[in-house]
Amino acid sequence: MNSQIIVTPPGPKARALLERDAKVLSPSYARDYPFVMDHGKGAQVWDVDGNRYIDFAAGIAVNSTGHAHPEIVQAIQSQVEKYIHISSDYYHELMVRVAERIDEIAPMKEDVTVFLANSGTESVEAAIKLARYATGRRQFIGFLGAFHGRSMGSLSFTASKARQQERFFPTMPGVWHVPYPDPYRPVFPIPSNGDEGDAVVNYIEDVLFPEALPPDEVAAILVEPIQGEGGYIVPPPNFFPRLRELCTKYGILLIADEVQSGVGRTGKWWGIQNWNVEPDIVCIAKGIASGVPMGAMAARKSVGAQWKPGAHGNTYGGNPIACVSALKTLELIEKEYMRNAAAMGAFMLDAVAEMQARHPSIGQTRGIGLMIGVEFVKDRQTKEPAREMRDRIVHRCFERGLLTLGCGRSTIRFMPALMIQKELVDEGLQIFESAVTETERQFLHS
Repeated sequence: MNSQIIVTPPGPKARALLERDAKVLSPSYARDYPFVMDHGKGAQVWDVDGNRYIDFAAGIAVNSTGHAHPEIVQAIQSQVEKYIHISSDYYHELMVRVAERIDEIAPMKEDVTVFLANSGTESVEAAIKLARYATGRRQFIGFLGAFHGRSMGSLSFTASKARQQERFFPTMPGVWHVPYPDPYRPVFPIPSNGDEGDAVVNYIEDVLFPEALPPDEVAAILVEPIQGEGGYIVPPPNFFPRLRELCTKYGILLIADEVQSGVGRTGKWWGIQNWNVEPDIVCIAKGIASGVPMGAMAARKSVGAQWKPGAHGNTYGGNPIACVSALKTLELIEKEYMRNAAAMGAFMLDAVAEMQARHPSIGQTRGIGLMIGVEFVKDRQTKEPAREMRDRIVHRCFERGLLTLGCGRSTIRFMPALMIQKELVDEGLQIFESAVTETERQFLHS
């Protein structure tokens, strides 16, 4: 099982680079363990000392087609020979083609207008600016546990870790946070004829609106279809239909942050489609261009067309290299990888559910497609988060040749490339279970 690790990580080359990194790069970067990338192929990566790893992180769900996909590489190389940059002050066909493609697959029946950006946080910034502009309202609702980015507008919605907000207050005013519906850890009493999603929406309409926040002053509700950084939390069935009804009733825009859950990751183009709900605005990034920085904000034309020239803009959005990578990425996902995400996701979810029966530290397994969370607890009855155990398992996986990342209070997330093959899923899960077994022995029997 350890045959892919030929030098105990971090090896000498990795340690040398870590020393150089510490001298010049910002200490604000959070690194969970000392993996130093050399090259990758598909869902496998190698470090600078020659160790091979199975990649269940995919650059935080970015490398949707895997590392160095030959068709992505060829598309980029061909474009570089033509031109690398032309600002959005001018026109080019690739930018139009990407917007046309997004219009075809957007989770709204109405045509959309598209703003191209460089990242998820820029996509969110565009969405909240448009919401204010189009509605003339100034208030917003976000959710506890959410992650929407770190620029000051998106940071005002981010509520997954206090340290992300620490010493940055005041952020953008006018954002109200409510609990995200978590079936495993419900906050409100569940209605007799509903679920935790009903309870959250009831709280917004029956408590927040009459007591603190007039609904006719709310521009939008910003929400992740599946919470990412907050713990890979899948909401209960009633949440999004009820939230859509609430927004329609009060003229509030529904913004779906699909930065992590979109572009085929759940086996559908968009995570929110798992509940047959249409948003008014969708935020896109991460997996759309296979690792080339790109973001996008798509809005119903009746909303997006209200912007006037100069109301929003950027320099690099619609970069031609990002555009060709996005076009090829979307082609590959539609042709094969979205189906693979659904199939491999179901297989992986079944496997970790079986694993749960063998390991008392696993409190819950959850997910859709290749967006899977495994939550660790000290006791299944109390559901007390086992953060230290989770962190140790992440490190043990790294030492054995598997890249994973944590999220939420005590969850490990699996988000491999959408093209991952079954044999690599099997191998990765074997490494994962061995790490869980060893860590349980240390924590539960000490």
